[in-house]
Amino acid sequence: MKLFRKLGIAGLFSVVLSGLAVAEEGASGVWRLDSGKVTVRIAPCGASFCGVIVGLAKPLDKKGRPKVDKKNPKESLRNRPLIGLTILANMKPAGENKWRGTIYNADDGKTYSSYMNLSGRNMKVKGCVGPFCKSMVFVRQN
Repeated sequence: MKLFRKLGIAGLFSVVLSGLAVAEEGASGVWRLDSGKVTVRIAPCGASFCGVIVGLAKPLDKKGRPKVDKKNPKESLRNRPLIGLTILANMKPAGENKWRGTIYNADDGKTYSSYMNLSGRNMKVKGCVGPFCKSMVFVRQN
């Protein structure tokens, strides 16, 4: 009977530890937009989190060249590749499993206020202008 109790306690302890590992992992990891169009790696950068594009469903333009940041308002940055581009920046804690910072949208070359909310293996990311927001759902890949 004592053996079963010890095994039960050990099992409960391992479940608690695995839950803590997920909580500590937080936003860090590789995330794919639910449409599959873009994959982002989120990792600590200083005291916050940043997200870098690491994959695109269609990485090449119509001429077969790597897609670039052609809508960037700074002409000098329009030739930088989208893969490797930081799109989430300065994401700081804003509650349990929540972060606030900025998101860069290469489709229009603008930077917006952004919010990330982690729920299980899904990360809801919002880009906002004032009270108007657009939401995207990313799914953890690792």
